Amino acid sequence: MTLAELIAIALLGGEEVLAVYATPFDAKTKADASPVTQADLRCEAVMKPLLAELSPDVVIVAEEAVSAGDMPAEAERLFLVDPLDGTKEFVNRNGDFTVNIALVENGVPTAGVVYAPAIGKLWAGSAREGASMADVVDGRLVTQRKIVARKAPDRLVAVASRSHGSAETEEWLKRHEVERFVSRGSSLKFCLLAEGEADVYPRLGRTMEWDTAAGDAVLRAAGGIVTTLDGAPLVYGKRRQAEDVDFANPHFVAFADPLLARTLAEDGA
Repeated sequence: MTLAELIAIALLGGEEVLAVYATPFDAKTKADASPVTQADLRCEAVMKPLLAELSPDVVIVAEEAVSAGDMPAEAERLFLVDPLDGTKEFVNRNGDFTVNIALVENGVPTAGVVYAPAIGKLWAGSAREGASMADVVDGRLVTQRKIVARKAPDRLVAVASRSHGSAETEEWLKRHEVERFVSRGSSLKFCLLAEGEADVYPRLGRTMEWDTAAGDAVLRAAGGIVTTLDGAPLVYGKRRQAEDVDFANPHFVAFADPLLARTLAEDGA
């Protein structure tokens, strides 16, 4: 399996998202109070069989299927799929939504694709191939280039959620040398760190693994890291959690510079 194959599937999923985005659409509310549209369902319906054909031995964990009660078998190799990350941004028509595919192996996101179809941008990364970003024109990649996360400056640029802010996140930001704050939706926050445009992304609020795995994979491939608040790497494939449901994440912070993560952990920050 290559990044190019995952990219091709994400691009096809993005076509479904854009087809719905170009028309009037309705959003329904799921049991967890989050919105869902035909774009979520159509994108997932296209990508799941393609992923199954690409790697039949990899278990697929897709957001809408799990939400509908289709709980996958436990496995060491998973595809974590969010067909429309940032559905609220989709509904608000601000462009900050993405199609996410990640390969997770033994709890680690080893490959990922984040595609933002409305703005024509795609980020991809793997442990083997490194990280890159590209413009997308007419469903094809153009101007693809390698990206690397930057070393932490004295004054940090922080990025946080456009639609899911929290008081805890605000408090975390106040405790650190943050010079500028950028608000973005969906997995685009990880991508800003991966391409060297920001330094930290604290998320002290609810997320699920399919929300974060693809962006996490891209950031790791670019040289960054995502940790829990105690400094341990964020892991995936979490089942039978005493404190939460399957595939739910704890609070975390994404760092462009792993040295900054270690420094803050040592300082108890």
